[in-house]
Amino acid sequence: MRFLNQNQPTHDLTYSDVFMVPSRSSVASRLDVDLTSTDGLGTPLPLVVANMTAISGRRMAETIARRGGIAIIPQDIPTDIVGEAIDKVKRSHTVFDTPIMVTPNTTLGEAMSLLPKRAHGAVLVVDGDRKNGPLKPLGVVTPSDAIDEDRFAQAHEVMSDFVTVSPTASPREIFDELAANHQELAVAVEDGHLVGVMTRRGALRSALYQPAVDADGRLKIGTAVGINGDVAGKTEALLRHGADVLVVDTAHGHQEKMIEALAVVRRVRDEVARKVRIVAGNVVTADGVKDLAEAGADVLKVGVGPGAMCTTRMQTGVGRPQFSAVLECAETAQQLDRSVWADGGVRYPRDVALALAAGAGSVMIGSWFAGTHESTGDLKVDARGRQYKESFGMASARAVKMRTRDQSGFDRARAGLFEEGISSSRMYLDPDRPGVEDLVDFIVSGVRSSCTYAGARSLPEFRDLATVGIQSVSGYEEGRPLSASWS
Repeated sequence: MRFLNQNQPTHDLTYSDVFMVPSRSSVASRLDVDLTSTDGLGTPLPLVVANMTAISGRRMAETIARRGGIAIIPQDIPTDIVGEAIDKVKRSHTVFDTPIMVTPNTTLGEAMSLLPKRAHGAVLVVDGDRKNGPLKPLGVVTPSDAIDEDRFAQAHEVMSDFVTVSPTASPREIFDELAANHQELAVAVEDGHLVGVMTRRGALRSALYQPAVDADGRLKIGTAVGINGDVAGKTEALLRHGADVLVVDTAHGHQEKMIEALAVVRRVRDEVARKVRIVAGNVVTADGVKDLAEAGADVLKVGVGPGAMCTTRMQTGVGRPQFSAVLECAETAQQLDRSVWADGGVRYPRDVALALAAGAGSVMIGSWFAGTHESTGDLKVDARGRQYKESFGMASARAVKMRTRDQSGFDRARAGLFEEGISSSRMYLDPDRPGVEDLVDFIVSGVRSSCTYAGARSLPEFRDLATVGIQSVSGYEEGRPLSASWS
């Protein structure tokens, strides 16, 4: 990457401070662009869901992995629960979605309350033991089935028929079958047993995206480990369950405790699963990259203060504008045969593109994904009828309370006095993009187009060819679209 008409600036820059200029390009279509990550994980998309309790869970992990990214399960969740989540993701189908399932006797009210858990817009009625045996699909319940029905009616009384497809059917065949029957949801069945579901839009996505899978063809999932407590024991347990990447995570990554923890994690990793990559952070300087790389990190997580839930810069004065932090850290990491994740500060597809142009191997997204069906929070509605989910920072009082749940009441109360981060924020669902897959479509479309403007067919080429300029606040505002006329 180079700067337009000047050397590298003397002051640090955020994503909104810069823009890309087009170059002569021979890339005719955005579909000609390969977005495989350059962080050593080799995921088909360079997107990582942040290890935030309000965002990243099993539903998010399997959904994002089917589209080519990877999610990181937070460190504050008990290890056995994380292990169960890993096991479930590994058992999930790599193409067909996992449906919301209810029994025939489930009330209509309960069935409808489960709809926001996924973006399918339907609940599948099944017969069988969901824990111990195969399931037989009986029907589907959609919002239209619930119109004028009593909320205490049972699912089998209001369910409707569904389109059945073979697990070997192509996305085009499934799409055509749904279109011919004027239906939105297909149920994949093999020998009378449920395999998964697919919507029309899901069929299109299955033709466009490749899932992120491990060596055994199972969906990938990552987990976070803190720098306190039984680091070795937790690391071994997570690796035994099949975690594909370990993120050693703390707000201030450039510290002695992190270096000590990294040595432990690296030792256990080398004994249990050598191919699993270790990510560590957060840092924002070349020195931080060097020290953590020397301590055993394969990937460095970059970002202090740019996140929407983070108050660190306003509270401490510590941090760094994210574009410059990624640019410097990525350059240093490349010299050391390492890579970086750009963590935080992305609010538009342009920001993801700029992070990749600056050299990020992948981009970690948190709050932007909080307002989706697949995030872990419960769906709520404000006084104006707008749907939202609550999000909170991982150094906030709310997160600290969860992290210190095994301590005495006095110690927990004392720890709660010191917080950096918002404990409750409303992340509204975009009516046009309420699911995480909708946002992935939005992001990928923008990043692919950015690559075509630069003349790049891959992310390494994008980093080499991108030309970036510096703009004023009014320059940034000029590029923002208007939802209504200015007169």
